[in-house]
Amino acid sequence: MAKTIIIAEAGVNHNGSIEIAKKLIDVAADAGVDYVKFQTFKAENLVTKNTAKAEYQLKNTDNKESQYEMLKRLELSYDDHVDLINYCSLKKVNFLSTGFDIESLKMLFNLGINLIKIPSGEISNVPLLRFIGSKNKEVILSTGMSTMEEIELSISFLISAGQEKNKITVLHCNTDYPTPFKDVNLIAMQTMKDTLGVKIGYSDHTLGIEVPIAAVTLGAILIEKHFTIDRNLSGPDQKASLEPIELKSMVSSIRNIEDALGNAIKMPSVGEYKNLHIARKSIVALNNIKKGDFFTEKNLTVKRPGNGISPYKWDEIIGKEAKRDYNLDDLIEW
Repeated sequence: MAKTIIIAEAGVNHNGSIEIAKKLIDVAADAGVDYVKFQTFKAENLVTKNTAKAEYQLKNTDNKESQYEMLKRLELSYDDHVDLINYCSLKKVNFLSTGFDIESLKMLFNLGINLIKIPSGEISNVPLLRFIGSKNKEVILSTGMSTMEEIELSISFLISAGQEKNKITVLHCNTDYPTPFKDVNLIAMQTMKDTLGVKIGYSDHTLGIEVPIAAVTLGAILIEKHFTIDRNLSGPDQKASLEPIELKSMVSSIRNIEDALGNAIKMPSVGEYKNLHIARKSIVALNNIKKGDFFTEKNLTVKRPGNGISPYKWDEIIGKEAKRDYNLDDLIEW
């Protein structure tokens, strides 16, 4: 099968520190992912000053701080982006960032980022969808909190603005941090593929690595997963993120699953051929048989090795005349 694209979602787990962001890039590069992804936004374009924090944000950050104040602290500047892009190049891992507003997307385009990630929270942002659609670049659309009808509607806005459907990858997602296994509903990913006629992937917020691996077996061409250098750090997404050894294990497991899924053709593998003649059986003499005797179910049986006449030929051999003498266990010839 084709190689699964793996995006390690650093998000805002840098906590506003470029040094931590670079450590995250180190971890992603070491794990062997395809992309390390951050988030690009202007707090004033993203939330009103009095927007409440989500429940998971309240649990994992200072509850005296507003969502606006939290996001303002987590912004990355233009120069920060340049620094991180250059560092990714040095570490030989692709840089990616989610643009949450048109201004941020324009900045990413100016920086040469041509793969667009639309986060779940922006799936209904019609002005943003139309702007993105007009660029007709490769688009990844996350669908947390969405119904199928909403996803179809969002895709229609993209396409009507100029987006080609074959450049859209839709990610199944559950926007709960962490997501309970009972709420994953992973088979819905296949429903989206059948209903929408698009490429599919999976953005995971569960604890552990089992569900992303399962998603690959169900046809996900792209996996996105949050990671951190330390789950005990403060920050809204830290607790639902993989630590370095877990990220590496997930990547290794996905690559193993890709190999294991194969090419869908049922046939012996190269490794099996050397065992075929040992494990299979042949038609052999059950007792001594004289030349001119007829082969019957009383003087033939089936035993290893499998380098003689296959038991598939049993009905053809029964009733034939022996052309030579056979001793017990001799392979029958014909």
